[in-house]
Amino acid sequence: MSTRVPGFKGEYLWELDIAEGQLLLLAEALPAEHYGWRPADTARPVSEVLVHVATGNLTLLGVVGVEVAPDLYGVLEGPPALHMMAMFAKNEGLEKSIADKAAIIALLKRSLDAVRVAFTQASDAELHRQDTFFGEPTTVRRVYMRVLTHMHEHMGQLIAYTRAMGMPAPWPDWRESGKRIVERGQ
Repeated sequence: MSTRVPGFKGEYLWELDIAEGQLLLLAEALPAEHYGWRPADTARPVSEVLVHVATGNLTLLGVVGVEVAPDLYGVLEGPPALHMMAMFAKNEGLEKSIADKAAIIALLKRSLDAVRVAFTQASDAELHRQDTFFGEPTTVRRVYMRVLTHMHEHMGQLIAYTRAMGMPAPWPDWRESGKRIVERGQ
């Protein structure tokens, strides 16, 4: 096991490792022909959920002032609230236009890498910096927490999709691991 960074930053990165690993396992395990699957006409298909997570990561980084993906969003000018609204509008189009499994996984990895780099490089002072998020005063740290929460929200959605398609989640069942630990007396 690698040495973890101490404190909140280490805990955050640990949780990011988990979310990143599971999202990528889901994205990779689902066959490309299932990327158009949705449980109802009003729900996003698999492809749109994954693009939504990736673009959500990039948008949330933009909210805290991290310049990301000018190739996707262009140069954003004006106050941060206008940046976020412009990114939201662009994200809706990206969700509809990116449907290829390889392209989606590449975008997801790109967004996860961007989160990891930005968070790792952020100083404690930057994480404590006051900012505004959806019109409310908050800290940059809380926006990074929203990144994790958003990923877990949609990972749960994808797990439900996977099971509704008759497939298991693509990682070991923790209950089975727990049984083996108990059997070994640990």
